[in-house]
Amino acid sequence: MTNQIVPQELLRNANRILFIAHLALGDFAYLQNCFRQFAAAYPHIKLDLWVDELRRTDRAADWPFLQKYALYDWLAACPYFSRVYNQTYSPALFEQSVFEAQRQNYPIVVSLAVLHRPEYARLARRLSPSGFIVGQKKRWFPHFSRFLAYRQLDAAIPAYSSSKVGQTHISEIYAGWFGAMFGAQTVPQDRFPFVEIPPEWQRRTREQLVQWGFSPGGESGKVVFVNAFSKAQDRNWPLERVVELIRALRQKEAYVDAGFIVNAVPEELARVRALLANAGLARTHLFSADENFFQLPAVLSFCDLIVSVETAVMHLANAVQVPVVALMRQRNPEWVPIDRERSTIITVPGKRDWVAAITVEQVVEVVQQQNFPEASHAAVR
Repeated sequence: MTNQIVPQELLRNANRILFIAHLALGDFAYLQNCFRQFAAAYPHIKLDLWVDELRRTDRAADWPFLQKYALYDWLAACPYFSRVYNQTYSPALFEQSVFEAQRQNYPIVVSLAVLHRPEYARLARRLSPSGFIVGQKKRWFPHFSRFLAYRQLDAAIPAYSSSKVGQTHISEIYAGWFGAMFGAQTVPQDRFPFVEIPPEWQRRTREQLVQWGFSPGGESGKVVFVNAFSKAQDRNWPLERVVELIRALRQKEAYVDAGFIVNAVPEELARVRALLANAGLARTHLFSADENFFQLPAVLSFCDLIVSVETAVMHLANAVQVPVVALMRQRNPEWVPIDRERSTIITVPGKRDWVAAITVEQVVEVVQQQNFPEASHAAVR
């Protein structure tokens, strides 16, 4: 690509590059491929990442939760990052991180932020007063402050809107950004998410499953993982339906002996534990990745089926190559699971409907129709 946004001469002479993003796990599931390909194409450039915490607060009581964001475990295990700025959840630590970044004199800074674009244009220039700054921008008229913010950019990558992407998958959008900036070309199979689970977490997960009475070899029935949580209320599924789903599937011959793992985000553990205790469901266990991010993909990799709302779990299901039934709204079609062979999508009927509009009966019908087999999991077991 001859008209790439970041000049080749600048890339040849650069020793570092800083990417800025307000990352969620789902974002990184697809951006990881872009970062890996950049690192391979420009091995002489140290790749640094600024993870900006949108929930930044001066409330000290919130800091332990923000500090323990699961994404940081995943980023720490990625070999292509030289430095990750992940101490941005408090105003004081944010300023300290700004000072540390300024000392690096980054020749190139790229903002991948899709929210608050003017603010991130200003932040990028602040982090590198003399560097080549790339970011997203939208029409600024009649906001003069946005015009001034976008003047901080030396170049811009196209901003996308969910209402205009059509059938374009988010992985293709991200690949397009990197192609426009650096001339990188990818094929569809290079955009699939992946996760390299450390052997320690595979071992610990296997031991936990055995303790629960779930045979790692699959001899004791299928293992089904159910996740009803996301970060947004309109993407959540009512917890009571999780109990109903388990009871309904147990009525089907293929799932009479199935084991169920019910996911809970750490802050909801007590509520889900009480719900399951009151339900008295056999061979049903509560799970939460409260120690380390890799607990989640490790347990997913041992399952035969995953049922999840539209959040990182459904993308990680593709990464570990386990069949997933995804419960989705009609909004953000670019975020559907990319592995169509292993993914079945149930979409709400109306454009404004929440995921709660999906019924237990719909999920049971899809599971029966697909007749998901028990998996051998030879790759992880």
